[in-house]
This record gives sequence, structure tokens and C-alpha cells, in this order.
Amino acid sequence: MNSNKSGPLARIVRALTKVEPNELKATILSFLFVFLLMTAYFIIRPVRDSMASDWSRVETSFLWTLTFVFSVIGVSLYGFVISRVRFSRVVPGVYLFFAASFVAFYFASQAVVDATVIDKTFYVWLSVFSLFHVSVFWSFMSGLFSKEQAPRLFAIIATGASLGAIAGPAIPKYFAEDLGIMNLMLISAAILLIPVPIIRALTKLKATELGNQDLQADLSQAKRLGKNPFSGFLLFVRNPYLLAIGLFILMYVTMSTFVYMELREFLAPFERWERAQIYANIDMAVNLLAAVTALFVTGRVATRFGMATTLSMIPVLMVGGWLLVALVPVMGVLIGLQVARRAGNYAITRPGREMLFTLVNDEARYKAKPVIDIVVYRGGDMVTAWLHTGLRELLALSLSGVAIVGAVVACIWAAAGIYLGRTYNSAADDPANPQGE
Repeated sequence: MNSNKSGPLARIVRALTKVEPNELKATILSFLFVFLLMTAYFIIRPVRDSMASDWSRVETSFLWTLTFVFSVIGVSLYGFVISRVRFSRVVPGVYLFFAASFVAFYFASQAVVDATVIDKTFYVWLSVFSLFHVSVFWSFMSGLFSKEQAPRLFAIIATGASLGAIAGPAIPKYFAEDLGIMNLMLISAAILLIPVPIIRALTKLKATELGNQDLQADLSQAKRLGKNPFSGFLLFVRNPYLLAIGLFILMYVTMSTFVYMELREFLAPFERWERAQIYANIDMAVNLLAAVTALFVTGRVATRFGMATTLSMIPVLMVGGWLLVALVPVMGVLIGLQVARRAGNYAITRPGREMLFTLVNDEARYKAKPVIDIVVYRGGDMVTAWLHTGLRELLALSLSGVAIVGAVVACIWAAAGIYLGRTYNSAADDPANPQGE
């Protein structure tokens, strides 16, 4: 449903952002939705990252293995729930559940003398949350907007994620020492409650102003998915399109792990609260850059140059970035690579990746997607963390050696992005050929 009626303000908005008048309300609410999610997460993300420098490579790799195990358990339980509960209850239920878990962590931290176990448990739990809350959000978005709307609107919506990731780190940046780490849990939990009424409003807008009531994922109906809680795993391994998305994410994860593991070693000499502030500064730089890029660049790149360019742009940039780190293996260059990688992911790669799911059916979107976003991602974390440990401790590679390996992986990542982009363009032009069957 497209409205031809628009005032001067609507025409300006459309010229700057390519948002149609009938899409404006839903886009603003979606923007606010992800802004709140990312604010809640980034309040406590620098705290989690600051902990890792206290532990050895082996300890950190073991914790990432536990994260993978709990991610598999979490996705299986999610598959069980979503097979039996209406969509309209599942999405807000996820955020209510995680808000309650942060409150539980707060009280647990007050009840123990030795906080080491709580720190490591929190590290694993937040790593699971960091993917779950975003995966569920983008699943909701891909069922809310059409294939025509997604390339125009997802980058703008993703700007909300970037701004939330700017607002969130400001709290630990300025108040980490005074507030204390665990007190940030209650702030994060309270913010996670706000999206619940937004979800209800967006569900109504889907069938009214957006005119997308015929999209496959209709959250306003009592429709239920297949009863098998493991069908998402089966769908993933049987579908070449979904497997290619999994490979794309696995290559991205390798980039992320290598940078993360090297950076944590550079920061080991600092106090924990100082590390939290350094990570918060990185987060703010990343998300300022991502916000500007997502608002003014991504949508135009996706609509003008296509998905192949959109998905391969940051991988190609990473090839050059890793080669620079190999030549100049110092902390400043590594931080620059981290800022470029994460900003590019938030502004370009992630919105492009989420557009891929506008081609799939209900079952793939709500059951296979969490397998890809969470299990494949955390499995990649586990494997690449041990790979990095092996490269450093068994093969005794320097940072320059690790950077060369990273550049090779980035080439594979770029190739996967080109393949997915071309497949998406072909399927988008042929509505009779969906990719999630």
C-alpha cells in the first residue's frame, strides 16, 4: 500500500532516505526498537570484553566453547518454544526473558564472595544474548517489510542499532568506576522492557500502513510452525542458499575472533575499568562511523550496485586491512582495523545479510535463521578461538603471521558475498523461485 499523498516534510525525508510516507511510522518504530536493544547490550558489552584480558588464551577459548554449547541448547529450546507458541508472543517473550536474566545476575553477584565464577558465567551468557536479541529482531523485520522495501529501509533501521551502540557505551565510559560493573545489569534490564509495546504496534502497522499482510510470516495470526524443534538445523544443512549464508558468517566470525584475541593481549597490562573505557571508546567510534555510513551510503549502494557489491565490500576492505596489520603490527593499526570491520558490518554487511532472509519462508526465517545467526556464529567462535590459540602457541606465529592468515580468509569471505549477492538478485527477479524451501 503506497500513498501518493505527501507533504513537504515527507518529500524531504523521501529524497534523503528513500522512505515512502506510508513506511515512515513503521521505520521510525523499527529504528527505535533496535536502538533500545543495542543500548541495553552496549551498556554491558565493554564490561564483558574487559574481563577477557584477565584470562589466558586457553581459558578464553574454553569459555567460547561453553558459549557454543549453550548456544546450541538455547537455539534448540527456542525451536521447541516457537513450535508451540504464537509468533506474537515469542518475540516480546525473548526480551522479557533476557531482562529477567540480567536481574538474576545482579542478585547473584551480591550473594557470592568470589566473583570469578559469576564473571565467567556472565561472559558466556552475554555472548549468547548478543546474538539472540539481534537475530530475533531481524527475523521480525524480514517478516515485516517486503522484498522491495528491505533494500531501501534496512540500512536506515540499522542506523538505530549504531546510535544505540553509541548511547550504550557512554554509561560505562563515564560511570564504570563509580557505578560498579554489576549495577549496570539493572539499567540494561529496564531498557529491554521498552520494546515490548513497540512490537505490538509494528504488528498492527504491517497489515495497515505497510500493506504487507500477505507476507509469509504473519505475526498477527495464530499460525504455528512445524512441531519439530530441530527442523531449523535440518533446513540449514539441506539448503544450499542457507549453507552459503552460514559460510559467509563463518568467515566474518574468523575476522572478528582474530582481531578480538589479539586486542585482548595488547590490553592485558591495563586495569579492568580502564579496559572497559577503552572498549567503550572503540564502540563509540565504530558506531559513529556506522551511523553516518548506514544513513547516507548503504541504501544507495544496495539499490544502485546490487547485493553482490554490498556483501563483498567489507570483505575486500579487510583483505587490505589485514595486509596493513602484517606490515605494521602495532595496537593502533589493529584498533583501526577493528573500527573499520565493525562499522562496516553494522552499516553495510549486516543489513545486506538480513535482506537475504526476505526471500525465505516462515520455517527458514524463524527456525533456520537462529541456527545460522547463533549456532554457526558461536561454533565459528569456538573453532577459530582454538585455531588462533594453535597459530600463536603451537606454530608460534606473530601478529604479522596471523594477519596473513586473516587476509586469506577475507578473500574467501568476499567470494561468498559475491555468490550470495548474485543468488539474491536472481531470486528477487523470480518470485516463483524462493530460497527457503
